[in-house]
Amino acid sequence: MAMHLGRLSAGPCWRAARAGCRELSAWSPRYAVGRLCRPPGTTCPQQSRRLGHGPTAGGSPRLRTGLAAGLAGLAGLAAAAFGQVERAEMVRKSTGPPSPLSGKPEEEDDELARRCSCFMALPVTDLRELRTRPEDMKTKMELLILETQAQVCQALAEVDGGARFSVDRWERKEGGGGISCVLQDGHVFEKAGVSISVVHGTLSEEAAKQMRSRGKMLKTKDGKLPFSAMGVSSVIHPKNPHAPTIHFNYRYFEIEEPDGNKQWWFGGGCDLTPTYLNQEDAVHFHRTLKKACDQHGPDLYPKYKKWCDDYFFIAHRGERRGIGGIFFDDLDSPSKEEVFRFVQSCTQAIIPSYIPLVKKHCNDSFTPQEKLWQQLRRGRYVEFNLLYDRGTKFGLFTPGSRIESILMSLPLTARWEYMHSPSENSKEAEILEVLRHPRDWVH
Repeated sequence: MAMHLGRLSAGPCWRAARAGCRELSAWSPRYAVGRLCRPPGTTCPQQSRRLGHGPTAGGSPRLRTGLAAGLAGLAGLAAAAFGQVERAEMVRKSTGPPSPLSGKPEEEDDELARRCSCFMALPVTDLRELRTRPEDMKTKMELLILETQAQVCQALAEVDGGARFSVDRWERKEGGGGISCVLQDGHVFEKAGVSISVVHGTLSEEAAKQMRSRGKMLKTKDGKLPFSAMGVSSVIHPKNPHAPTIHFNYRYFEIEEPDGNKQWWFGGGCDLTPTYLNQEDAVHFHRTLKKACDQHGPDLYPKYKKWCDDYFFIAHRGERRGIGGIFFDDLDSPSKEEVFRFVQSCTQAIIPSYIPLVKKHCNDSFTPQEKLWQQLRRGRYVEFNLLYDRGTKFGLFTPGSRIESILMSLPLTARWEYMHSPSENSKEAEILEVLRHPRDWVH
């Protein structure tokens, strides 16, 4: 994917990520111009018409975040690195036909096979099926999330240095599956994950009702509705209290009604959760996301920044989970291709927005008191994910969902103390003030 969001694209962490995918620029002339792992049939992100929400986007931000976000929870999180992988088969391997990569030597040199050679694992969808529909959005999105997973994992491995990751390819008996990779107790990261899911099947009438509550007009047959959903999801918890936690998720959802009519939408976002406030870090993170959004319309960043602040709100604490970022759902206009290019730009902003912050702080000295505060803030993270996050809640109550993957978003360690309150004018009180009153970081 392109990394044209400023000078950070030339930094050592990105060069390491680029090195992880071998000879990517040699795929094809039309994909080689400053691009890494670009899905077939796409071009460079262009300035598009203003992206927005169709008539399905009514209601409050938290109500709009429904089933599409929930299906992202089916995959949970994961992380892995090229050449530093431990395979952890937690479900039976597929008993289907052999992969085209191993079973069809004549296809080994085709473009799709070369693209797949830099992924953490083969696509969930059989390569033979992907070859039959290269221009289909499901194909483009599956390749995009696999590429995002691989690039982020390589960047994490470069920062952690010597960490080992497990890669778990899982199957969903109701249809589809995913690739979950996880790092625990690394040198830099306490727990890090980047996971993808590609699932399909039929929605129940109850699930369809949830969609209708968000303004969607859906027609079912015998109370059910065929769907396809895919996404990449990640939460990364560093060990050092001065290095922030990050979460990102980007997803695509498609349903087909009995008359053949298809409805589709994209959702996702990226947000930062520091233990201590660092003004420079906050500005860098938000400016990087703003640059990605601005390629597609000047109104997108402020709109999605506010949506993020409103969504990641721990109501019973009266504070946000972190210092925000961007968040959107039910994005279905002006066109499928233009929204896809916007999502693509957002995925390209992940590495330059976050990796420099981890490298900056991973070796900072810290006190036992600062570590304790990190553990207490991790407790708040758990509270939001289990009590309010619609994706987590939907995944926990969805038949066939994978609990281990859903709960990968939780930190390895956390702490709750009765009636804990930081001292007035302390660094701990400073971050609480920002969490209670979000700031504008880019102006």
